[in-house]
Amino acid sequence: MIKREIETQIKTQLHKKKTILLFGPRQSGKTTILKSLMEDDPENFVFLNADDPKVLATMNRPNTEELRQIIGTNTVFIIDEAQRIPEIGITAKLIHDTFPKVQLILSGSSAFELANRTHEPLTGRKRVFNLWPVSFNEYQNHFGYLHAESDLENRLVYGFYPEVLSGTDDSELIINEIADSYLYKDILMFANLKKPTEIMKLLKALAFQVGSEVTFTELGRTCNLDPKTVERYIDILEKAYVVFKLPSFRRNLRTEIKEGKKIYFRDNGVRNAVIGQFQDIKNRNDVGALWENFLVSERMKRNSYIKSNANGYFWRTIQQQEIDYIEEINGQLTAFEFKYSENKTIKFSKTFSKNYTAEFTGINRKNFRDFL
Repeated sequence: MIKREIETQIKTQLHKKKTILLFGPRQSGKTTILKSLMEDDPENFVFLNADDPKVLATMNRPNTEELRQIIGTNTVFIIDEAQRIPEIGITAKLIHDTFPKVQLILSGSSAFELANRTHEPLTGRKRVFNLWPVSFNEYQNHFGYLHAESDLENRLVYGFYPEVLSGTDDSELIINEIADSYLYKDILMFANLKKPTEIMKLLKALAFQVGSEVTFTELGRTCNLDPKTVERYIDILEKAYVVFKLPSFRRNLRTEIKEGKKIYFRDNGVRNAVIGQFQDIKNRNDVGALWENFLVSERMKRNSYIKSNANGYFWRTIQQQEIDYIEEINGQLTAFEFKYSENKTIKFSKTFSKNYTAEFTGINRKNFRDFL
């Protein structure tokens, strides 16, 4: 089992009078982490999976005495796929307030649904953790530097979902199943979409424009949707852990792009599954987009796990001067430019360097580990 960074963080928060919420996309390893937690003290855990109809029926608004019978003398109570349970927030609050010695842990693949159901009832009572597909650092720590180095091109194509990394030759089949049966299932089940073909069309448009600036209006024209619908669909895709937005950096320059965004996929494999392209890197014309998506998504994992307060942006002017990625931490700026080839010269915009005080770093195939 690949050791996940977040597991240690969760262990440090056990029995501190807070309900633990573990969010993440399907198949990212949440259940594996929960079962790993149980191995430390298997006699004091209750583990329920809400995918089981009997569990679902039992946990549908139980009263205090029913909960007392379910929990017994155990000190840790875990509910996996908790988003399926109606009014789980109210039940979680009841457990938290009535059984102060019991550590409650809820996990869910549909963050937008579970968060909505638990946000108000658990105000001040929770610690939230997000689990992403395996990070490059976790992958390299498990398999070693040489394997990670030689396998990087495959990872740019097939991504980092745990099952994809299992060592089988069925990577394409597995990532397609994850995209079709798991990620989209959450979207269609919980977002109540009347026209799922529209969101699929939008996903393909986003996949072909990874690394490029987009606007809701432009995407609407491409997909024959009004901008508000595009915005709503992208919000759903973000909450389902499929994509995330990167806003434009702007201060006072008239020529700076103000409304555009970049939209990246949480996993390269899912992006390639959307457009049905799994050919080798040497046979692709989108290597730059794959490299940028990989770097930015990995940086987001890193920042999430270390609880960084960094704000991420891209920068572009109407004259097409640009910076691939900018981070701002406590007012300090660092500008990054991405090139896959270590032989290509990286140049930074003179307009940006003239108007902003920042550190400048080029990231390529040789030094990318420092960025992650």
